[in-house]
Amino acid sequence: MKKPWGGRFQQSTDSLMERFSASISFDRILYAYDIEGSIAHCKMLAKCKIIKPAEAKKIVGGLQRIAREFDEGRFEIREELEDIHMNIESRLAELIGPVAGKLHTARSRNDQICLDIRMYLRDEVGEILKEILRLGKTLLGLAKKNIDHIIPGYTHLQRAQPVLLSHHLLAHLEMFLRDRERLQDCLKRINIMPLGAAALAGTNFPIDRNYTAKLLKFPEVSHNSMDSVSDRDFLIEFCSAASIIMMHLSRFCEEVVLWSSSEFDMIELSDAFSTGSSIMPQKKNPDPAELIRGKTGRVYGSLVALLTLMKSLPLAYNRDLQEDKEPLFDTVNTVKICLAVFNGMIQSAKFKKASPEKLQSEGFLTATDIADYLVLKGLPFREAHEITGKTVAYCLQSKKNLAQVSLAEFKKLSPKFKEDVLDHISIESSIQRKASYGGTARKNVVEQIERLQKKLKKA
Repeated sequence: MKKPWGGRFQQSTDSLMERFSASISFDRILYAYDIEGSIAHCKMLAKCKIIKPAEAKKIVGGLQRIAREFDEGRFEIREELEDIHMNIESRLAELIGPVAGKLHTARSRNDQICLDIRMYLRDEVGEILKEILRLGKTLLGLAKKNIDHIIPGYTHLQRAQPVLLSHHLLAHLEMFLRDRERLQDCLKRINIMPLGAAALAGTNFPIDRNYTAKLLKFPEVSHNSMDSVSDRDFLIEFCSAASIIMMHLSRFCEEVVLWSSSEFDMIELSDAFSTGSSIMPQKKNPDPAELIRGKTGRVYGSLVALLTLMKSLPLAYNRDLQEDKEPLFDTVNTVKICLAVFNGMIQSAKFKKASPEKLQSEGFLTATDIADYLVLKGLPFREAHEITGKTVAYCLQSKKNLAQVSLAEFKKLSPKFKEDVLDHISIESSIQRKASYGGTARKNVVEQIERLQKKLKKA
Protein backbone atom coordinates (compact mmCIF):
# COMPACT_ATOMS: atom_id res chain seq x y z
CA MET A 1 0.00 0.00 0.00
CA LYS A 2 1.41 3.37 -1.05
CA LYS A 3 1.97 5.67 1.92
CA PRO A 4 1.22 9.40 1.84
CA TRP A 5 4.81 10.00 2.89
CA GLY A 6 6.29 7.30 0.64
CA GLY A 7 7.98 9.52 -1.96
CA ARG A 8 11.27 9.66 -0.07
CA PHE A 9 11.45 5.90 0.54
CA GLN A 10 12.83 3.11 -1.65
CA GLN A 11 11.43 0.17 0.35
CA SER A 12 7.91 -0.58 1.51
CA THR A 13 7.17 -0.73 5.22
CA ASP A 14 7.73 -4.09 6.90
CA SER A 15 4.43 -5.73 7.84
CA LEU A 16 5.57 -6.05 11.47
CA MET A 17 6.36 -2.34 11.54
CA GLU A 18 2.93 -1.58 10.09
CA ARG A 19 1.20 -3.51 12.85
CA PHE A 20 3.45 -1.98 15.48
CA SER A 21 2.88 1.62 14.42
CA ALA A 22 -0.80 1.48 13.48
CA SER A 23 -3.27 3.33 15.70
CA ILE A 24 -6.45 2.62 13.76
CA SER A 25 -7.51 -0.05 16.25
CA PHE A 26 -8.22 2.66 18.82
CA ASP A 27 -8.29 6.04 17.07
CA ARG A 28 -11.17 4.98 14.81
CA ILE A 29 -13.56 6.34 17.44
CA LEU A 30 -12.45 9.82 16.37
CA TYR A 31 -13.93 9.48 12.89
CA ALA A 32 -16.78 11.96 13.39
CA TYR A 33 -14.42 14.62 14.76
CA ASP A 34 -11.90 14.00 12.01
CA ILE A 35 -14.58 14.46 9.36
CA GLU A 36 -16.09 17.53 11.04
CA GLY A 37 -12.65 19.11 11.35
CA SER A 38 -11.85 18.30 7.71
CA ILE A 39 -15.09 19.87 6.50
CA ALA A 40 -14.34 23.06 8.44
CA HIS A 41 -10.77 23.10 7.11
CA CYS A 42 -12.04 22.63 3.55
CA LYS A 43 -14.54 25.48 3.90
CA MET A 44 -11.77 27.71 5.22
CA LEU A 45 -9.51 26.83 2.27
CA ALA A 46 -12.31 27.83 -0.11
CA LYS A 47 -13.04 31.06 1.77
CA CYS A 48 -9.37 32.01 1.56
CA LYS A 49 -9.30 31.13 -2.18
CA ILE A 50 -6.69 28.43 -1.63
CA ILE A 51 -8.98 25.91 -3.35
CA LYS A 52 -11.90 26.55 -5.70
CA PRO A 53 -15.50 26.57 -4.44
CA ALA A 54 -16.39 23.66 -6.73
CA GLU A 55 -13.50 21.65 -5.34
CA ALA A 56 -14.59 22.42 -1.79
CA LYS A 57 -18.15 21.37 -2.58
CA LYS A 58 -16.92 18.06 -3.98
CA ILE A 59 -14.66 17.40 -0.99
CA VAL A 60 -17.37 18.25 1.56
CA GLY A 61 -19.86 16.01 -0.23
CA GLY A 62 -17.39 13.13 -0.18
CA LEU A 63 -16.68 13.63 3.51
CA GLN A 64 -20.38 13.67 4.31
CA ARG A 65 -20.82 10.42 2.42
CA ILE A 66 -17.97 8.86 4.42
CA ALA A 67 -19.64 10.02 7.66
CA ARG A 68 -22.82 8.19 6.61
CA GLU A 69 -20.82 5.05 5.83
CA PHE A 70 -19.35 5.12 9.34
CA ASP A 71 -22.70 5.82 10.97
CA GLU A 72 -24.32 2.93 9.09
CA GLY A 73 -21.44 0.52 9.78
CA ARG A 74 -20.45 0.25 6.11
CA PHE A 75 -17.03 1.89 6.23
CA GLU A 76 -14.23 -0.61 5.63
CA ILE A 77 -11.29 0.00 7.96
CA ARG A 78 -7.90 -0.83 6.43
CA GLU A 79 -5.19 -1.62 8.97
CA GLU A 80 -2.36 -0.86 6.54
CA LEU A 81 -3.48 2.79 6.39
CA GLU A 82 -2.20 3.32 9.93
CA ASP A 83 -4.77 5.67 11.41
CA ILE A 84 -8.22 7.17 11.09
CA HIS A 85 -6.97 10.18 9.14
CA MET A 86 -5.43 8.13 6.33
CA ASN A 87 -8.38 5.77 6.19
CA ILE A 88 -10.72 8.71 5.60
CA GLU A 89 -8.36 10.43 3.18
CA SER A 90 -7.92 7.24 1.14
CA ARG A 91 -11.66 6.62 0.96
CA LEU A 92 -12.21 10.24 -0.07
CA ALA A 93 -9.79 9.75 -2.98
CA GLU A 94 -11.72 6.63 -4.03
CA LEU A 95 -14.98 8.59 -4.01
CA ILE A 96 -13.99 11.90 -5.65
CA GLY A 97 -10.61 11.31 -7.28
CA PRO A 98 -7.41 13.41 -7.16
CA VAL A 99 -9.12 16.54 -5.88
CA ALA A 100 -9.25 14.77 -2.50
CA GLY A 101 -5.52 15.45 -2.19
CA LYS A 102 -6.20 19.19 -1.91
CA LEU A 103 -7.88 18.73 1.47
CA HIS A 104 -4.54 18.30 3.21
CA THR A 105 -3.29 21.69 2.01
CA ALA A 106 -2.04 23.85 4.92
CA ARG A 107 -2.52 20.99 7.37
CA SER A 108 -0.48 18.18 8.94
CA ARG A 109 -1.56 15.05 10.72
CA ASN A 110 0.12 16.65 13.73
CA ASP A 111 -2.36 19.51 14.10
CA GLN A 112 -5.17 17.32 12.74
CA ILE A 113 -4.95 14.78 15.55
CA CYS A 114 -4.64 17.55 18.14
CA LEU A 115 -7.89 19.00 16.82
CA ASP A 116 -9.64 15.61 16.88
CA ILE A 117 -8.76 14.80 20.48
CA ARG A 118 -9.70 18.29 21.66
CA MET A 119 -13.11 18.01 20.00
CA TYR A 120 -13.57 14.49 21.35
CA LEU A 121 -12.59 15.45 24.88
CA ARG A 122 -14.72 18.59 24.81
CA ASP A 123 -17.79 16.47 24.12
CA GLU A 124 -16.88 13.76 26.62
CA VAL A 125 -16.26 16.25 29.42
CA GLY A 126 -19.75 17.54 28.71
CA GLU A 127 -21.12 14.01 29.17
CA ILE A 128 -19.18 13.50 32.40
CA LEU A 129 -20.50 16.81 33.73
CA LYS A 130 -24.02 15.54 33.07
CA GLU A 131 -23.29 12.30 34.95
CA ILE A 132 -21.96 14.22 37.95
CA LEU A 133 -25.04 16.42 37.89
CA ARG A 134 -27.31 13.35 37.87
CA LEU A 135 -25.42 11.92 40.83
CA GLY A 136 -25.61 15.27 42.62
CA LYS A 137 -29.38 15.35 42.24
CA THR A 138 -29.59 11.78 43.54
CA LEU A 139 -27.57 12.65 46.64
CA LEU A 140 -29.63 15.77 47.23
CA GLY A 141 -32.83 13.71 46.97
CA LEU A 142 -31.49 11.18 49.44
CA ALA A 143 -30.50 13.99 51.82
CA LYS A 144 -34.05 15.36 51.74
CA LYS A 145 -35.54 11.91 52.23
CA ASN A 146 -33.31 11.07 55.21
CA ILE A 147 -33.32 14.42 56.99
CA ASP A 148 -34.16 12.83 60.38
CA HIS A 149 -31.93 9.77 59.99
CA ILE A 150 -29.09 9.84 62.53
CA ILE A 151 -25.90 7.80 62.05
CA PRO A 152 -22.60 7.62 63.90
CA GLY A 153 -19.93 9.86 62.42
CA TYR A 154 -16.42 8.41 62.37
CA THR A 155 -12.84 9.55 62.73
CA HIS A 156 -10.02 7.00 62.45
CA LEU A 157 -12.87 4.59 61.58
CA GLN A 158 -13.89 4.79 65.25
CA ARG A 159 -17.30 6.05 66.33
CA ALA A 160 -16.95 9.73 67.12
CA GLN A 161 -20.10 11.89 67.20
CA PRO A 162 -23.67 11.54 65.93
CA VAL A 163 -24.46 13.23 62.62
CA LEU A 164 -27.41 13.32 60.28
CA LEU A 165 -27.13 10.90 57.37
CA SER A 166 -28.16 13.88 55.22
CA HIS A 167 -25.13 15.79 56.47
CA HIS A 168 -22.88 12.88 55.52
CA LEU A 169 -24.41 12.61 52.03
CA LEU A 170 -24.04 16.34 51.47
CA ALA A 171 -20.35 16.08 52.36
CA HIS A 172 -19.94 13.75 49.38
CA LEU A 173 -22.05 16.05 47.23
CA GLU A 174 -19.69 18.93 48.01
CA MET A 175 -16.82 16.79 46.67
CA PHE A 176 -18.62 16.05 43.42
CA LEU A 177 -19.52 19.71 42.94
CA ARG A 178 -15.82 20.55 43.22
CA ASP A 179 -15.22 17.88 40.58
CA ARG A 180 -17.66 19.69 38.29
CA GLU A 181 -15.87 22.97 38.84
CA ARG A 182 -12.50 21.39 38.07
CA LEU A 183 -13.82 19.92 34.82
CA GLN A 184 -15.46 23.18 33.81
CA ASP A 185 -12.17 24.96 34.37
CA CYS A 186 -10.32 22.22 32.48
CA LEU A 187 -12.63 22.85 29.51
CA LYS A 188 -11.03 26.28 29.10
CA ARG A 189 -7.70 24.60 28.24
CA ILE A 190 -9.35 21.89 26.12
CA ASN A 191 -11.45 24.30 24.08
CA ILE A 192 -8.57 25.82 22.06
CA MET A 193 -8.32 25.29 18.30
CA PRO A 194 -4.88 24.03 17.10
CA LEU A 195 -5.59 23.52 13.40
CA GLY A 196 -3.35 25.68 11.21
CA ALA A 197 -0.21 24.99 13.18
CA ALA A 198 0.56 22.38 10.49
CA ALA A 199 3.56 20.17 11.31
CA LEU A 200 5.17 22.60 13.76
CA ALA A 201 6.03 25.91 12.10
CA GLY A 202 2.72 27.11 10.70
CA THR A 203 1.94 27.25 6.98
CA ASN A 204 2.88 29.32 3.94
CA PHE A 205 -0.76 29.59 2.86
CA PRO A 206 -2.95 32.60 3.77
CA ILE A 207 -5.33 30.66 6.01
CA ASP A 208 -7.93 32.08 8.39
CA ARG A 209 -7.64 30.11 11.63
CA ASN A 210 -10.27 32.20 13.38
CA TYR A 211 -12.81 31.27 10.71
CA THR A 212 -12.06 27.56 11.22
CA ALA A 213 -12.38 28.05 14.97
CA LYS A 214 -15.76 29.72 14.50
CA LEU A 215 -17.03 26.85 12.35
CA LEU A 216 -15.94 24.34 14.98
CA LYS A 217 -17.23 26.43 17.93
CA PHE A 218 -13.84 27.06 19.49
CA PRO A 219 -13.65 30.37 21.41
CA GLU A 220 -9.88 30.64 21.00
CA VAL A 221 -7.07 29.54 18.69
CA SER A 222 -3.70 28.31 19.91
CA HIS A 223 -0.98 30.99 19.89
CA ASN A 224 2.23 29.11 19.16
CA SER A 225 2.46 26.54 16.38
CA MET A 226 5.11 24.41 18.12
CA ASP A 227 3.15 24.31 21.35
CA SER A 228 -0.05 23.63 19.39
CA VAL A 229 1.11 20.23 18.11
CA SER A 230 3.04 19.14 21.20
CA ASP A 231 0.72 20.27 24.00
CA ARG A 232 -0.92 17.47 25.93
CA ASP A 233 -1.34 19.41 29.17
CA PHE A 234 -5.09 19.42 28.67
CA LEU A 235 -5.12 15.60 28.61
CA ILE A 236 -3.03 15.41 31.76
CA GLU A 237 -5.23 17.98 33.45
CA PHE A 238 -8.34 16.05 32.48
CA CYS A 239 -6.89 12.75 33.74
CA SER A 240 -5.91 14.50 36.97
CA ALA A 241 -9.47 15.78 37.42
CA ALA A 242 -10.77 12.31 36.49
CA SER A 243 -8.48 10.74 39.10
CA ILE A 244 -9.93 13.03 41.77
CA ILE A 245 -13.45 12.07 40.70
CA MET A 246 -12.52 8.41 41.01
CA MET A 247 -10.91 9.03 44.39
CA HIS A 248 -14.16 10.59 45.60
CA LEU A 249 -16.18 7.68 44.24
CA SER A 250 -13.76 5.22 45.82
CA ARG A 251 -14.01 6.84 49.24
CA PHE A 252 -17.80 6.64 49.11
CA CYS A 253 -17.58 3.06 47.84
CA GLU A 254 -15.39 2.11 50.77
CA GLU A 255 -18.11 3.36 53.10
CA VAL A 256 -20.75 1.45 51.14
CA VAL A 257 -18.69 -1.74 51.50
CA LEU A 258 -18.31 -1.18 55.24
CA TRP A 259 -21.90 -0.07 55.81
CA SER A 260 -23.30 -3.07 53.98
CA SER A 261 -21.45 -5.53 56.22
CA SER A 262 -23.19 -7.23 59.15
CA GLU A 263 -20.84 -5.43 61.52
CA PHE A 264 -22.03 -1.98 60.42
CA ASP A 265 -25.47 -2.92 59.08
CA MET A 266 -26.24 0.61 57.90
CA ILE A 267 -27.19 0.05 54.26
CA GLU A 268 -28.63 -2.65 52.02
CA LEU A 269 -27.95 -2.55 48.30
CA SER A 270 -30.71 -3.56 45.94
CA ASP A 271 -30.48 -6.96 44.29
CA ALA A 272 -30.05 -5.17 40.96
CA PHE A 273 -26.74 -3.75 42.17
CA SER A 274 -25.40 -6.73 44.10
CA THR A 275 -23.96 -10.14 43.29
CA GLY A 276 -23.80 -13.48 45.08
CA SER A 277 -21.16 -16.07 45.83
CA SER A 278 -20.53 -19.15 43.71
CA ILE A 279 -20.10 -21.25 46.86
CA MET A 280 -21.76 -19.40 49.77
CA PRO A 281 -25.50 -19.06 49.11
CA GLN A 282 -26.10 -16.56 51.92
CA LYS A 283 -23.78 -13.92 50.47
CA LYS A 284 -24.89 -10.59 49.01
CA ASN A 285 -21.79 -8.79 47.82
CA PRO A 286 -21.36 -5.04 47.13
CA ASP A 287 -19.53 -5.73 43.88
CA PRO A 288 -20.31 -2.39 42.17
CA ALA A 289 -18.63 -0.52 45.02
CA GLU A 290 -15.65 -2.88 44.98
CA LEU A 291 -15.25 -2.64 41.20
CA ILE A 292 -15.35 1.15 41.26
CA ARG A 293 -12.80 1.11 44.06
CA GLY A 294 -10.60 -1.13 41.90
CA LYS A 295 -11.05 0.87 38.70
CA THR A 296 -9.81 3.97 40.53
CA GLY A 297 -6.29 2.54 40.28
CA ARG A 298 -6.80 2.09 36.56
CA VAL A 299 -7.53 5.80 36.09
CA TYR A 300 -4.58 6.75 38.30
CA GLY A 301 -2.47 4.56 35.99
CA SER A 302 -3.61 6.53 32.95
CA LEU A 303 -2.58 9.78 34.59
CA VAL A 304 0.86 8.41 35.44
CA ALA A 305 1.20 7.00 31.92
CA LEU A 306 0.57 10.42 30.37
CA LEU A 307 2.91 12.20 32.77
CA THR A 308 5.61 9.65 32.02
CA LEU A 309 4.97 9.89 28.28
CA MET A 310 5.49 13.66 28.32
CA LYS A 311 8.30 14.01 30.83
CA SER A 312 11.23 14.02 28.37
CA LEU A 313 9.76 14.88 24.98
CA PRO A 314 11.59 17.64 23.12
CA LEU A 315 9.60 20.07 20.99
CA ALA A 316 7.66 19.63 18.82
CA TYR A 317 5.76 16.52 17.70
CA ASN A 318 7.16 13.05 18.49
CA ARG A 319 5.60 9.71 17.62
CA ASP A 320 5.51 8.87 21.33
CA LEU A 321 2.40 11.05 21.40
CA GLN A 322 0.45 8.30 19.67
CA GLU A 323 0.43 6.66 23.11
CA ASP A 324 -1.73 9.42 24.57
CA LYS A 325 -5.01 8.12 23.18
CA GLU A 326 -5.54 4.75 24.82
CA PRO A 327 -5.09 6.11 28.37
CA LEU A 328 -7.39 9.00 27.50
CA PHE A 329 -10.12 6.85 25.95
CA ASP A 330 -9.97 4.34 28.80
CA THR A 331 -10.17 7.11 31.41
CA VAL A 332 -13.21 8.68 29.74
CA ASN A 333 -15.03 5.35 29.47
CA THR A 334 -14.14 4.27 33.01
CA VAL A 335 -15.23 7.52 34.66
CA LYS A 336 -18.54 7.61 32.78
CA ILE A 337 -19.55 4.03 33.59
CA CYS A 338 -18.42 4.33 37.22
CA LEU A 339 -20.46 7.49 37.78
CA ALA A 340 -23.53 5.91 36.18
CA VAL A 341 -23.21 2.63 38.12
CA PHE A 342 -22.57 4.39 41.42
CA ASN A 343 -25.62 6.57 40.86
CA GLY A 344 -27.80 3.53 40.22
CA MET A 345 -26.36 1.71 43.22
CA ILE A 346 -26.80 4.51 45.77
CA GLN A 347 -30.19 5.62 44.42
CA SER A 348 -31.67 2.14 44.82
CA ALA A 349 -30.04 1.40 48.20
CA LYS A 350 -31.94 1.23 51.46
CA PHE A 351 -30.45 3.06 54.44
CA LYS A 352 -31.07 1.28 57.74
CA LYS A 353 -32.08 3.49 60.63
CA ALA A 354 -30.83 2.72 64.13
CA SER A 355 -32.85 4.00 67.09
CA PRO A 356 -31.38 6.79 69.24
CA GLU A 357 -31.31 4.29 72.11
CA LYS A 358 -29.15 1.89 70.11
CA LEU A 359 -26.84 4.70 69.04
CA GLN A 360 -26.63 5.86 72.64
CA SER A 361 -25.66 2.40 73.81
CA GLU A 362 -22.58 2.08 71.57
CA GLY A 363 -19.44 4.13 71.28
CA PHE A 364 -20.03 7.05 73.70
CA LEU A 365 -21.05 9.30 70.79
CA THR A 366 -22.02 12.20 73.06
CA ALA A 367 -18.83 12.27 75.16
CA THR A 368 -17.69 15.51 73.50
CA ASP A 369 -21.05 17.05 74.40
CA ILE A 370 -20.30 16.35 78.06
CA ALA A 371 -16.91 18.06 77.76
CA ASP A 372 -18.59 21.05 76.10
CA TYR A 373 -21.18 21.06 78.91
CA LEU A 374 -18.41 21.36 81.52
CA VAL A 375 -16.82 24.20 79.55
CA LEU A 376 -20.16 26.02 79.68
CA LYS A 377 -20.02 25.53 83.47
CA GLY A 378 -16.73 27.42 83.56
CA LEU A 379 -14.01 24.76 83.24
CA PRO A 380 -11.11 25.07 80.78
CA PHE A 381 -11.60 22.63 77.90
CA ARG A 382 -8.53 20.54 78.77
CA GLU A 383 -9.81 20.00 82.31
CA ALA A 384 -13.28 19.25 80.98
CA HIS A 385 -11.75 16.76 78.53
CA GLU A 386 -9.97 14.94 81.38
CA ILE A 387 -13.13 14.70 83.50
CA THR A 388 -15.08 13.39 80.53
CA GLY A 389 -12.38 10.81 79.85
CA LYS A 390 -12.69 9.63 83.44
CA THR A 391 -16.46 9.48 82.97
CA VAL A 392 -16.01 7.20 79.96
CA ALA A 393 -13.55 5.05 81.92
CA TYR A 394 -16.10 4.77 84.73
CA CYS A 395 -18.75 3.66 82.23
CA LEU A 396 -16.43 0.99 80.81
CA GLN A 397 -15.67 -0.33 84.28
CA SER A 398 -19.35 -0.27 85.23
CA LYS A 399 -20.47 -1.67 81.84
CA LYS A 400 -22.79 1.27 81.31
CA ASN A 401 -23.35 3.76 78.56
CA LEU A 402 -23.61 7.51 79.22
CA ALA A 403 -27.41 7.48 79.31
CA GLN A 404 -27.30 4.91 82.14
CA VAL A 405 -25.13 7.06 84.44
CA SER A 406 -27.19 8.61 87.22
CA LEU A 407 -26.96 12.23 88.29
CA ALA A 408 -25.43 11.11 91.59
CA GLU A 409 -22.72 9.23 89.72
CA PHE A 410 -22.03 12.25 87.53
CA LYS A 411 -21.66 14.47 90.62
CA LYS A 412 -19.12 12.07 92.12
CA LEU A 413 -17.03 12.55 88.99
CA SER A 414 -17.29 16.37 89.18
CA PRO A 415 -19.33 18.84 91.26
CA LYS A 416 -19.81 20.85 88.06
CA PHE A 417 -22.33 18.30 86.84
CA LYS A 418 -25.91 19.45 87.47
CA GLU A 419 -29.29 17.97 86.58
CA ASP A 420 -29.22 19.56 83.13
CA VAL A 421 -26.28 17.32 82.14
CA LEU A 422 -28.87 14.68 81.27
CA ASP A 423 -30.12 16.94 78.47
CA HIS A 424 -26.63 17.01 76.95
CA ILE A 425 -26.12 13.28 76.60
CA SER A 426 -29.02 12.48 74.31
CA ILE A 427 -28.29 11.78 70.65
CA GLU A 428 -31.00 14.18 69.46
CA SER A 429 -29.79 17.11 71.56
CA SER A 430 -26.22 16.49 70.40
CA ILE A 431 -27.37 16.87 66.80
CA GLN A 432 -29.35 20.05 67.44
CA ARG A 433 -26.52 21.70 69.36
CA LYS A 434 -24.15 21.48 66.36
CA ALA A 435 -25.64 24.72 65.06
CA SER A 436 -22.42 26.44 63.94
CA TYR A 437 -22.41 27.16 60.21
CA GLY A 438 -21.67 23.94 58.36
CA GLY A 439 -22.57 21.78 61.37
CA THR A 440 -24.95 18.83 61.45
CA ALA A 441 -27.88 20.52 63.23
CA ARG A 442 -31.10 19.80 61.35
CA LYS A 443 -31.75 23.50 60.69
CA ASN A 444 -28.29 23.85 59.15
CA VAL A 445 -28.70 20.78 56.98
CA VAL A 446 -32.06 21.99 55.69
CA GLU A 447 -30.44 25.31 54.76
CA GLN A 448 -27.59 23.50 53.00
CA ILE A 449 -30.08 21.41 51.05
CA GLU A 450 -31.81 24.59 49.90
CA ARG A 451 -28.48 26.18 48.92
CA LEU A 452 -27.31 23.12 47.01
CA GLN A 453 -30.67 22.72 45.32
CA LYS A 454 -30.35 26.25 43.90
CA LYS A 455 -26.77 25.52 42.84
CA LEU A 456 -27.76 22.33 41.01
CA LYS A 457 -30.62 24.10 39.25
CA LYS A 458 -28.14 26.59 37.83
CA ALA A 459 -25.70 23.86 36.72
